[in-house]
Amino acid sequence: MAGLPKRLIYMDHAATTGVRPEVLESMLPYFSELYGNPSSLYTLAQESRKAVDESRETVAQILSCRDSEVIFTSGGTEADNTALKGAALALRPTGNHIITTSIEHHAVLHACHFLQNLGFEITYLPVDRYGMVDLRDLDRAINERTVVVSMMLANNEIGTILPVAEAASLVKARAKRMGRTIVFHTDAVQAAGYLDISVKALGVDMLSLSAHKFHGPKGSGILYVKRGTPFTPQTVGGGQERQRRAGTENVPGIVGAARALQLATEEREWLSDHTQRLRDRLILGVQERVARAYLNGHPTERLSNNINFSFEFVEGEPIVLGLDFAGVAASSGSACTSASLEPSHVLIATGLTAELAQSSLRLTLGRENTDEEVDYVLEILPDLVKRLRAMPSLSTSASSA
Repeated sequence: MAGLPKRLIYMDHAATTGVRPEVLESMLPYFSELYGNPSSLYTLAQESRKAVDESRETVAQILSCRDSEVIFTSGGTEADNTALKGAALALRPTGNHIITTSIEHHAVLHACHFLQNLGFEITYLPVDRYGMVDLRDLDRAINERTVVVSMMLANNEIGTILPVAEAASLVKARAKRMGRTIVFHTDAVQAAGYLDISVKALGVDMLSLSAHKFHGPKGSGILYVKRGTPFTPQTVGGGQERQRRAGTENVPGIVGAARALQLATEEREWLSDHTQRLRDRLILGVQERVARAYLNGHPTERLSNNINFSFEFVEGEPIVLGLDFAGVAASSGSACTSASLEPSHVLIATGLTAELAQSSLRLTLGRENTDEEVDYVLEILPDLVKRLRAMPSLSTSASSA
């Protein structure tokens, strides 16, 4: 076995990323000397207000929207919940039908379950074996009671990029012909730094982001809400965020989120090329070295940094633990559900058996990863899988017996 890692080889960027030094530097003053409440009137507080306003301008420029259309949240989960609940409840007098996909993040799916308990009807669009939605299914699902459509831009587990711009255009055309309002939301949490997230190009009414996915701080998110979109605030109290999200602003988190998004946008082309080259080396290397390894997700329409394999006859969890012992951080699925014993709902939706779904390994690359690290993983992973397959107590065949 190679002796490369004297440090951690981090290949779980879809779960979270470290805060970049430039981002941390921009945040530090607002933890200490510039600690004023942005809602107060005196000079110290107005320094915080200025930082929030400038951060909002930065985000708006990147998203190609108005400053007033940017809401800062505590993360992607709050942004998703606020978008779906805010739009659905505002439009409830006109309809009670929501359309989403079967592979959404649980932040969207559980928000839909919540709304279902309030009397909303939910349609979950199926996907093919690559995790791709057929827009004909979306077209058929729209009816006279549809008020919200939510489709993620890129899947967090298998990396498949969904046709959001085409879907939004279809929905808007149908809504116009029907003479009604249908709000289109996209969870773009995994897309920032890898795909174009301009809301003009995507044609969406709402878009969610989470700073810790692109080297910003945890606990800081962004929600774009197009002007004129029906919206009921979900957090009430003060008048912050134009009375759309009450609570004293997390000034350091907001500053960090904006700076991280700015850096990610500036480096997007380079990062996409860098990670795609490493991704393709990993995919080819695994396919050449490991028998009965199945690539999950779309072969071409996928995030440049995402690799997801299912390995027959071995579970994903011991692979992750074995890699960790060898100094490699990886995942067996979404970080939000990694403690669950249930197979991935995303992989099940693509048609995998429960056994194959539980045998998945997700490697997600970032700006720090190198060819040397890829070589190391390709050296240790095949032997790890072989050894695990030889241990009946850890194999999926034994666990299902």
